[in-house]
Amino acid sequence: MPWIQIKLNATNENAEQIGDMLMEETGALSVTFLDAHDTPVFEPLPGETRLWGDTDIVALYDAEADTKLILTQITASDMLAEGFTHKVEQLEDKDWEREWMENFHPMKFGERLWICPSWRDVPEPDAVNVMLDPGLAFGTGTHPTTALCLEWLESLDLAGKTVIDFGCGSGILAIAAIKLGAAKVIGIDIDPQALTASKDNAERNGVADQLELFLPQNQPEGLIADVVVANILAGPLRDLSGVIKGLVKEGGQLAMSGVLDTQAEDVANHYRDEMTIDPIVELNEWCRISGKK
Repeated sequence: MPWIQIKLNATNENAEQIGDMLMEETGALSVTFLDAHDTPVFEPLPGETRLWGDTDIVALYDAEADTKLILTQITASDMLAEGFTHKVEQLEDKDWEREWMENFHPMKFGERLWICPSWRDVPEPDAVNVMLDPGLAFGTGTHPTTALCLEWLESLDLAGKTVIDFGCGSGILAIAAIKLGAAKVIGIDIDPQALTASKDNAERNGVADQLELFLPQNQPEGLIADVVVANILAGPLRDLSGVIKGLVKEGGQLAMSGVLDTQAEDVANHYRDEMTIDPIVELNEWCRISGKK
């Protein structure tokens, strides 16, 4: 059936309260927060709702809902400024699952690495193929930061090497490293759900026996690797620079992403004391910082 969508403009100070009001008082079936300036933001930590400076609130209603009544209820709220902007749209019903699946295609990184959803044919059966279905979290290769890390891994000779994926998420980088020839890969993440996702994806790709997964508090002492990749955020990359550098063996290589172009030099400076930093690589305002210890 069709649906009615109402979009309101709010701020990060009042968006969550307005969202609660729309659900509780106007009968919204769902409420979504969108960045009004389309600023890329990573997933929030567990239990955290991350909002933006200017936030659009999108509320979804049954097509039979009384739009005038809903707008009257919204206007009567003291949470919105007088003359608030809004937009009402009717959405036709679709096969949303099929439409969602149609948006995902095999993606190539470098010369030989493909990330392929399970419902698509593998373009190059003899290439390095990682089978990974898009999910609700943790990364599937579509974000520039993941693409930058995948391209970097594909460019290395990983044969026989140990790799650490710091902040492993879905396990996409860890699994790619194994398929690219790494002898052993260790995934570390603060979220137990990420470790579960990594384990499941490794099993689907037939490489679970080559992947070890740890919460930070459970990782072995003295852990060290030939190659370390950390696709997280600028803040943790700065705050944990000592920990991350300590995971890289002498002569080993490190790549980091999750960093905007305005943050890259500052993050890189936290690593220059122990590492020779390569030229920073940028893709759609996101950067990869790499170097050798």
